[in-house]
Amino acid sequence: MPQPPAAEPPLYLPPHLTAGNWQRAGRALLAKMLGEFAYEELLRPVPGALDGEYLLKLPEAEYRFAARRGAYDGWQVDPETIRCSQPDGLDPLRFLPYAREALGMRAETTAHLIRELSATLTADTRQLATALTAAELADLDHPALEGRQTGHPWIVPSKGRIGFSGTDAARWTPEARSARPLPWIAVHRRLAQYRGVPGLDHPEQLYARELDDVDALRAPLGADADDYLLLPVHPWQWDETVLPLFAPWIASGEIVPLPSDGDPRLPQQSIRSFFNTAHPERCTVKLPLSILNTLVWRGLPVERTLAAPAVTAWLHRLRDADPYLRDECRVILLGEIASVTVDHPVYREMPESPYQYKELLGAIWREPLGPFLAPDERARTLAALLQTGSDGRALAAELITRSGLTPAEWTGRLFAATLPPLLHFLYRYGLVFSPHGENAIVVFDDRDTPTRLAVKDFVDDVNLSDQDLPELRDLPDGVADVLLRDDPQGLCQFIHSGLFIGVFRYLAPMLEAQTGLPETEFWALLRADIHRYQDRFPELGARFELFDLFRPRIDRLCLNRNRLVMDGYQDRPHRPHAVRHGTVPNALVTVEVRLPVRRHRIVTPAP
Repeated sequence: MPQPPAAEPPLYLPPHLTAGNWQRAGRALLAKMLGEFAYEELLRPVPGALDGEYLLKLPEAEYRFAARRGAYDGWQVDPETIRCSQPDGLDPLRFLPYAREALGMRAETTAHLIRELSATLTADTRQLATALTAAELADLDHPALEGRQTGHPWIVPSKGRIGFSGTDAARWTPEARSARPLPWIAVHRRLAQYRGVPGLDHPEQLYARELDDVDALRAPLGADADDYLLLPVHPWQWDETVLPLFAPWIASGEIVPLPSDGDPRLPQQSIRSFFNTAHPERCTVKLPLSILNTLVWRGLPVERTLAAPAVTAWLHRLRDADPYLRDECRVILLGEIASVTVDHPVYREMPESPYQYKELLGAIWREPLGPFLAPDERARTLAALLQTGSDGRALAAELITRSGLTPAEWTGRLFAATLPPLLHFLYRYGLVFSPHGENAIVVFDDRDTPTRLAVKDFVDDVNLSDQDLPELRDLPDGVADVLLRDDPQGLCQFIHSGLFIGVFRYLAPMLEAQTGLPETEFWALLRADIHRYQDRFPELGARFELFDLFRPRIDRLCLNRNRLVMDGYQDRPHRPHAVRHGTVPNALVTVEVRLPVRRHRIVTPAP
C-alpha cells in the first residue's frame, strides 16, 4: 500500500519580525540613510529655521530632521526628529522612490537596493528583539560579541547578503549566533594547490593540528588519499556554487564530499570567517561565499588565497625583527598561515569574466586570537565599541566606567594602544593595514583599559607604497605581485578612512553624548598621540612629510556612492573600490561641531 506523502515543513517565519521591531529598525535605518547619503553628497539637505535643523526637498516629499555635524563634515541624524510630508515617508523602503531622482539612481539599481535594505532591516529586527544591556555586552567574550553587532556603520545596505534565503540568514549569519559544523571536501591536486608558512610547509602538518583524526576524515578516498587536498566548505557554497559549477569534476571523482570534522563553527561579522568554538586554539577558517554583501561578492580571489601565507610570513618577520613593534607595542598579527586554492579550470581561461567566478572555492586558515592573550586580557573589535545596549548606554561608556579612568584618560589609552603600531608600519616600512572596525581588535586588561592592538586580514587589506623605499625592495616571492601599491596620500587614506572616518567619526560624538568628553578634545588627544610617536622617532622626519597625515583637506572616500550611482549591481572583471568625491576637512587639523537645539543627555550607569 503506498505511503502517504510526507508533510511539508512549515514555512519559516522569523519570530523577531514584528511591526514594532520593523518600525524601530526602519527609523534608525532612515536616519543612517539621510546622514551617510548627505556625507557623500548624494543628497544635499539645507539648514532649516532652527539651529541644527535640516530640510531635504525631494520632488514628491519633504523631510525635516535634526542633525549633529562633526568631524570630516560628518552627519549624525537624530531618528526621533525625522518628519516627512508624506504619510509613508518614514519607511526607508518608501524613501528610495522619493529620493531616486535626487540620488541619481537607475530604476534597476533602486530595485536591487530595496531588496538589500529589506534584508538589512530583517536582520536589524533580530538584533533589536534579542538586544542586551551595555553591561551584558561588556561581559561577553570576543566571539560572542561578534553576533551582537549592528553591522557596518557607514555602508547603508550593510546586511544585504544577496543570495541568502531567510532560512540561510537564520542559520549562517553572525546575528543567528548559531555554531554549526562544516563539512569537508577532498580536491585532487590537479585542481588544488596548498600553501603554508614555515612550519606548515606540508598540508599534513596543518591537518595534524586542526583535525582530531585526519585518516578517518579521508577514509572515503581509499588508496588515492595522498592525491587529494582537504578543506572545509560552506554548505551554502556547496549547494549553490560548487555543485552546479564544478559538476564535471565531481562526476570524475576529482572533488569528493567528506563528512564534517565535528567542530562547531561560529560566523564572524564577515560571515565567511568562522571561530572554532569547540577548540578555540585551532584556526579561524575563511571560506568563499558567493553572496553580494556591502560592496563585493564575498569569495576568495585565487591569487590572493595562494599568496596569503607568504604575506603573513613576511609581515611576521618585519614585526619580529623590530623591537618597537615586538616588545613595546606587542602588536598581534593574526596570520593567514595556510591555504588551499581551487581554481575553476574553465573560468581560469577567461580573465575577462566577472570576478565572482574567480573566487569560487578554497580556504584560508587564520591564527586564532585566544592563544595570544594573557589570562587577564580580553579582546573586542573596534566595531564593537560603537555598539549601544538595549538600555541606551554605549558599550564604550560602560567600559570607561569599569576602568576607573576619566573619559579623556581612557580615550588616550585607546589611541596609545591602536595608533603606534599602525603609524610605525606606515612610516618605517611604507605599508598600511586597513584598520577598519572589523579588522582592528583592541586588547583590554582586567580593568577594561585598552592596552594593545591585534590586526587581521592581510592579503586582502595590506597595501604598499609606490615609492622606491629601501624597506620594500627585494620583497619575497608571492608578495610583490599580489599586494597593491598606492601613492603616499593613498596610503594615508587607509588610516583616515578606515580608522578615523570609519570608526572614530562615530565614536567621538557617542563619547561626547554619553560621557561628556567634548569631540574637539577627542581629536586633540588623537593628534597629540601622532605627535608623540613622531617625537619618539625624529629620524623618520622625511617619512612624516612623505606620508603627511596633517593635510588640511583630504579626499572624501564614498562607500555608498559606488553602489548607488557608479557600478550599481553590474558584473565586472575586477572588484570595485571606494569612489573619491570632493574633499573634507581633516579632523587632525580642524574640527567644527554643530549641535541641534535639543542636546543629547549623558547616560549614566544604573545604581
